[in-house]
Amino acid sequence: MGDLQEWLSASLVWFALGLILLLLEFSSPGLILGFFAVGAWLVALISLIVEIPLNLQLGIFVGSSVMGLLLFRSKFKTLFNPDEQGGDDDTMQEFVGKQAVVSREIHPGKAGKVDFRGTYWGAEADELIAVGSAVQIVDRENLTLKVRAL
Repeated sequence: MGDLQEWLSASLVWFALGLILLLLEFSSPGLILGFFAVGAWLVALISLIVEIPLNLQLGIFVGSSVMGLLLFRSKFKTLFNPDEQGGDDDTMQEFVGKQAVVSREIHPGKAGKVDFRGTYWGAEADELIAVGSAVQIVDRENLTLKVRAL
């Protein structure tokens, strides 16, 4: 039993957890689990050098994983998925010039709603547009569509 405990050292367990998390990253979208894998490997490396209590190991794991996620995720997403870099232009092409139908009256300076491809979007216009009117999308700002009456 003593050999098993020596074999299952903290550094080996953390390394194995990191490997499992990395393999799970390949089967799930989002580029999140990879940062937790790196956090587990960091704890494995520290545990290999210095014996530290479990609560400190968990703190290092969570802290380093979340910190890496917050600091580097967007950079890695564009590195691994180059389409993300030009995503705004591609997304804009899906909207601009297309038609939608007003589902809640739009007033100048006050947002209304439009139905575009089965989804209701907030919409703004420089003119009063009545419910049921067809509109053309001229721009998109986050989740709000800028429209004009047809």
